[in-house]
Amino acid sequence: MSRTSSSGPSQRQLRVGEQVRHALSDVFRRGEVSDGLIETTVISISEVRMSPDLKIATAFVSPLGARDDAAVIEALNRNARFIRGRVSPALRQMKYMPEFRFRLDTSYDNFARIDELLKSPEVVRDLKADGEEND
Repeated sequence: MSRTSSSGPSQRQLRVGEQVRHALSDVFRRGEVSDGLIETTVISISEVRMSPDLKIATAFVSPLGARDDAAVIEALNRNARFIRGRVSPALRQMKYMPEFRFRLDTSYDNFARIDELLKSPEVVRDLKADGEEND
């Protein structure tokens, strides 16, 4: 049975993505990347998405306390090959070591924006109006 491109990631992609996320977290926690910007920033990895062939790992990160998120992402991508080497012992069961790509995680911003919209006077008014009609 073939998977369609509109379906979500496979169980294997999800499992490997989670293993990669843990391995990356360990490398950052131990401070193994000698880049001033990365060393002075707490980096939270919310998700790692694996390509279907497991050769590309896209890590969604939130640099906590950084003045310039884009500069941190740039530093991570600049050090991606080194990071790949530091992560490889933890992922030695993989046939191929994935290439790392780092992206800024904007999901928290999206959640905050949705929360703000739900609390806006117009939405609150509309929700009350709908609730009164059902009574």
